[in-house]
Amino acid sequence: MTDRAALLADIADEVLAQNPSGRRMLAVDGVDGAGKTTFADALEPVLQDRGVHVVRASIDGFHRPRADRYARGRDSAEGYYRDSFDLEALRTLLIEPFRSGAEEVVVTAFDHASDAPAERRATGIPRDAVLVIDGVFLHRPELRGLWHSSVWLEVDDAVRDARLAARDGAGSLAPRYSDGQAIYAREANPRRAAAIIIDNNDAAHPRRDFADFC
Repeated sequence: MTDRAALLADIADEVLAQNPSGRRMLAVDGVDGAGKTTFADALEPVLQDRGVHVVRASIDGFHRPRADRYARGRDSAEGYYRDSFDLEALRTLLIEPFRSGAEEVVVTAFDHASDAPAERRATGIPRDAVLVIDGVFLHRPELRGLWHSSVWLEVDDAVRDARLAARDGAGSLAPRYSDGQAIYAREANPRRAAAIIIDNNDAAHPRRDFADFC
């Protein structure tokens, strides 16, 4: 078993041991370029191999309209952190129905590329299921306490920048994003809030960091 496969297996086993049945929610957080979506996508089949029904979602499916996202200016770090996502829609369309046992939930409400509503649903959800959601800012104060478990993916700035440039081009390195993450770090301290911290500088060989908070 590879390092990555072993780590994913350990996380899946830990999450299920802590919450053996019912509806469970796992958040995968990290800075832009940390590898959140890839990590969450890889965790999904590991949970499924353990007989778990998985609902996959991303905070990216709950963007606010472009006019709202850029109301403070296209370069605003405050705007990136505070205005990017519709947290009310996230809670009312996905989190609360899933938690209450609904068989159908909205996993995407808005397409930021087309700047238009675009609903996608997960259906046929059994009583026992795990929601795996990835995205930035999932430990912000408004969302803290929702998750049964959470992951913080840690990467060095150089690794982050190289991944973003390769994926999205030079525009993704604008201070709007890194400075917005700095606001998040100051206000929410996501590294401390997360249940599981992963050094994801080498995505093929991620390493768990057992931080000492004593």
